[in-house]
Amino acid sequence: MEWRCPYCFRAANNESAVTRHIAHTPACAEKWREEIARGPSVNSAIQSTTLDEDEDNVPGNTNTPSPSHVLDADGDFPMDFGDDFMPTAPIQPPELQPTRNRRPTVEEVEDEGDVFQRAYESFDEPQLRAGQPCSASRVETILEEWRERQQTFGESEYSPFMGADEWELAQWLSKNVNQTATDDFLKLSMTKKNGLSFHNNRAFLQKIDALPTGPDWSCEIMTVVGDEKDEDGKLLTEDLELWMRDPVECIKQLMGNPLFKEHMAYTPERAYTSAKGTARVLDEMWTGNWWWDIHKRLPKGACVSGIILSSDKTKLSNFQGDKTAWPVYLTIGNISKEIRRQPSKHATVLVGYLPVSKLTCFSDKTRSLEGYRVFHKAMAKILEPLISAGKNGVEMVCSDGWKRLVFPILAAYVADYPEQCLIACCKQNRCPVCRVSPNDRGNLVASLLRDETATLKMLEEHRLRKESAQFEADGIHEVYEPFWKQLPHTNIFQCFTPDLLHQVYKGVFKDHLVSWCEKLIGATELDARFKAMGVFPALRHFRKGISTVSQWTGTEYKEMMRIFMGVMAGAVKPQVLTVVKAVIDFIYHAELQLHTSITLAALQNALEVFHKNKDILRQLEVREHFNIPKLHMIQHYVDFIWALGSPDGYNTESPERLHIDFAKKAYRASNKRDYTEQMTLWLQRQEAVALRRSYLQWLETERVCPPPDSESDTDSDTSDSEDDLAGEEHPVGNPAAPSPAISYAVAKRPAHLALTVAQLQQKYGAVDIIPALTDFIKSRSQKPPLILPSIHDRFDVYNQLTLRLPPNPFLSDKIHTSRIRAVPEIVRTGVRRANTPAVFDTALIVDKPGMNPQLGEDIRRRR
Repeated sequence: MEWRCPYCFRAANNESAVTRHIAHTPACAEKWREEIARGPSVNSAIQSTTLDEDEDNVPGNTNTPSPSHVLDADGDFPMDFGDDFMPTAPIQPPELQPTRNRRPTVEEVEDEGDVFQRAYESFDEPQLRAGQPCSASRVETILEEWRERQQTFGESEYSPFMGADEWELAQWLSKNVNQTATDDFLKLSMTKKNGLSFHNNRAFLQKIDALPTGPDWSCEIMTVVGDEKDEDGKLLTEDLELWMRDPVECIKQLMGNPLFKEHMAYTPERAYTSAKGTARVLDEMWTGNWWWDIHKRLPKGACVSGIILSSDKTKLSNFQGDKTAWPVYLTIGNISKEIRRQPSKHATVLVGYLPVSKLTCFSDKTRSLEGYRVFHKAMAKILEPLISAGKNGVEMVCSDGWKRLVFPILAAYVADYPEQCLIACCKQNRCPVCRVSPNDRGNLVASLLRDETATLKMLEEHRLRKESAQFEADGIHEVYEPFWKQLPHTNIFQCFTPDLLHQVYKGVFKDHLVSWCEKLIGATELDARFKAMGVFPALRHFRKGISTVSQWTGTEYKEMMRIFMGVMAGAVKPQVLTVVKAVIDFIYHAELQLHTSITLAALQNALEVFHKNKDILRQLEVREHFNIPKLHMIQHYVDFIWALGSPDGYNTESPERLHIDFAKKAYRASNKRDYTEQMTLWLQRQEAVALRRSYLQWLETERVCPPPDSESDTDSDTSDSEDDLAGEEHPVGNPAAPSPAISYAVAKRPAHLALTVAQLQQKYGAVDIIPALTDFIKSRSQKPPLILPSIHDRFDVYNQLTLRLPPNPFLSDKIHTSRIRAVPEIVRTGVRRANTPAVFDTALIVDKPGMNPQLGEDIRRRR
């Protein structure tokens, strides 16, 4: 099927690409508005230009798309997710011309392959129109400037390297080989015969340093004066190193990278499951309420860059010393969370290393508080450029080649609970989000949220020695200059995000729920139940139980949680099992990648069920109280999701993974002395290699799908926007792919050859194999079959069939695979190993995909 813009006839990959092209092409958008005024919709215009190459000669073919799902009787959507789903870049659809009606409008836009037809609510008020280009014409992106510079000077695209082979070697050396080994490698006679342009490590590093890279690093010395005195009676001081980069320049680099063009958003949107607007859809940051509300404070046409910060102290040395680093990462919510989560996409950048010190110049009494103050002073220096940029905006060339007035504003801060308290300047026995009493954290109560203005006022009054009962009640630390004090349009207490790894998987589930159940039935019985669980390909079998595991990861928490209901069934009272189910239901709803108002209601309901039944644990003397910080924090998850989108875009697992690339590998590349400076230099070289790799990838994409020529076009509006669709057919970074369909795969050769019918009946239990196979062949044949199976035939048998199913957008954007096994018992010879039991999986076959399989309708059980 071929899709084209109905106005400029530009080819596109699908209908969503055409819609995005119209939204980002002023000339086409203007024609679209004119057509809207006349009556026909853009969807009908697009459909009228489609052509199915395989069906264009079929009479009666209309190429009319049909929805893959419909809402059920309760207004919900079926959760079977059996239909095709291919996520597309959620870009704002074409905007309507401002009208006298100042209320938002709801426009139906088909999101191809989704589990429901999304409807988007967009701004149509003149003063709220967001993300409009401030340039009269398209300008060159950073990668286009590099290409033009190379063409001007006649350089190769691999310059300063001689060619593709030498560049490939340079990538390998910079990633896998240290400097000493690089010298040794380049001195080999076989290497010298290749005629490389660099003959030793020094020459090689000079080549790397000649590559374009990101913002430069700078070091600032912070001198702190302690309260301890030396032998001469003078106060001790300590010099701390703060390494940082300009965050505004880092944001420019992210906003202007053409590799993110298909995954970048410039405007907020409100998405619904239908045009009626009964159920909101929340996934990306731009679908949340925060982005929508922040635009009301900004000038017309402003583009918001929602900053996402994360910081976490990590250990560098394992067996010697206590070397640690405290990296600060930055990314932006304009980039799709699926891209942000992939370290290989380089959508998250390192903006600083906070100073790490034991602060021995302070006494034990004041050291903790001074650690708070040092953190805030360092963060204030790193984020200082954001103050002016957030107030006045900064013109940036965006990934689509248009210049916009961008307001970088802190939207989210990803951190674990202790660091959240550090950021909020509160004690760790308080909530960093609300003002709940420490003794009420175990109850489901609605508490007043912390207010930034009121907190700053109390801090100023405390500095002036004005006592305040509320200051003590809120548990505020005496950090008089928090780093967020001057940041515009920022409420730091609303910037915190759900921490699924530490608060949910490790905290609520492993540290609390599992330990409560262990107290009820005993560690031995709990291990025995884990061992007794059946083996299934999608579930982990804990052969040795769980009590012997000393260190857990997020993956193991999830694997344990999948079978925990089955483990506890029959071992505890029904009310305790209700508590277990409520906690697991909450976790499974919280980790969804796509939320609706319906799933959020289910999330809140699971939390209420837990609090309604939790007293059974107190009655059984498992817990005396539930004033647990992490248990209280999950009460705010619904509000977090409404504001910033689904939690998977802010999980602390991402910075934990980034520590490997930005801290641990960098430290191993140093000589372990004054290592921070060496780490920043190594990282800058790695960034230069990554940028050149991205540039070459972009060049290759441009060759496959070159932008259109427009030298003969005198219409400036049209010519300036003709190349907006250059990446629509082949999104840079993620090549375009057809919507996934259900398919299967089997082994190249069958596991068992020429089995008789008697063997199939005996080993596989297929007693009706001949009549069942006969009926199947007859039902699938248009003509009477010439050959039918008989008891004298022999059959080749495969052990398993792997199904490739469309992604479930609520859980993952990746294709889902499922195995169906039919493996007979394996009889072992000898006494050392027991026989392997037979495995015959049950498959559920949906006769009518439009029905909801959860209702048990039209499902046949097959073995």
